[in-house]
Amino acid sequence: MKENLKALKKYPIVIAFMVFLMGFAVLDELWPKRDYSEMENRELAQRPQLTLASLLEEDTSETWMAKYNTYTQDQVAFRDEWINLKSAMEAVLLKTENNGVWYGRDDTMFAKALSIGGYFERNLTAIERMCERHPGLVDVMIVPSASLVQADRLPAHAPAADEGACLDELAARLAGKANVYDMRETLGAHKDEYIYYRTDHHWTAEGAYYAYKAYAEAKGLPVFDPDSVAWKTVPDFYGTNYSKARKLGTVPDVIEYPDLPNQLTIVGEQQADGEVRDVTGPLYEESYFATRDKYRAFLRGNHAFSLLEGDGEGSVLVVKDSYANSFVPYLVADYETIAIVDFRANYQRIDDILAAGDYDSVLILYSFQGFSTDVNLASRIAVGAAQPAAAE
Repeated sequence: MKENLKALKKYPIVIAFMVFLMGFAVLDELWPKRDYSEMENRELAQRPQLTLASLLEEDTSETWMAKYNTYTQDQVAFRDEWINLKSAMEAVLLKTENNGVWYGRDDTMFAKALSIGGYFERNLTAIERMCERHPGLVDVMIVPSASLVQADRLPAHAPAADEGACLDELAARLAGKANVYDMRETLGAHKDEYIYYRTDHHWTAEGAYYAYKAYAEAKGLPVFDPDSVAWKTVPDFYGTNYSKARKLGTVPDVIEYPDLPNQLTIVGEQQADGEVRDVTGPLYEESYFATRDKYRAFLRGNHAFSLLEGDGEGSVLVVKDSYANSFVPYLVADYETIAIVDFRANYQRIDDILAAGDYDSVLILYSFQGFSTDVNLASRIAVGAAQPAAAE
């Protein structure tokens, strides 16, 4: 035993490394586990339950081992500090990408998308079937990503999935079934303007307005006049791309939004006291502007079902992801009632929602990334079969 100890003393670096590993393993196990990362603006993986089914799972990304690996990465001690250190090293090495984010010119950041989300085809098919059940009712706007519209700002030779081909396919398959609003040309005409946040994956209120204006003009609706209302400004917005990459010297974004008096009712929302009730309030939750997740202030966050009081006539149902949150406020100029449904939190069927309301039109408004990765949309809207044509 003494001889072994003497032998180990010849390798102090090895001993120090082993002590470090064992010490860090103990520290990592005792480190407080978090449900949510404020800095990364996302939920963190929790310890998965070990079951026979999880061990035999065919999908390698859903096995217990894969989920446990994600858990250990999300809950590692000093996680935020490790991410900051990695970002600093990437900057020193002049890397153009970090943690799934491209560093573009003009202080921009782009989500790195090398493949199309696995739900694009399924969701497109579901929309086709919905349009067949409700002819003439459906408008579709799938907003192209900043990396497509502002591709000239990407690093040289940065690979990307062929988003344009998917948008072409969507337009072709929905032709004659839905009114498709292809925003590539509209936004492309303003690509050098501040239409997408530099540090976040969303478009700005300005970008949303250009899309809204094209929508309203095509439908023959009154166009919201941005000069008719006061605008508010919120500085120091660091968005989702920054949260992932933590690039040194990042220039923060500025949020601007129209200060509208219209009231928004969140329907059937569970409150802190456990009671489920409708809550009517302002269009924006301004307290969120003081948090890291500032974009959440639009429409007071993402809710299952909401009703916005407009100044126009008729009604519209907006089926959406968070991209619509900065678009919807402009619709107050066009409709008396704007119903807003987010199927990430709403478990109703679209046909049931339509049967319960009297809507003049339905607008399906998603970001391309949100549309191609939404796991709930198809199951909510692909209900029933197309009705046979009436005999002449």
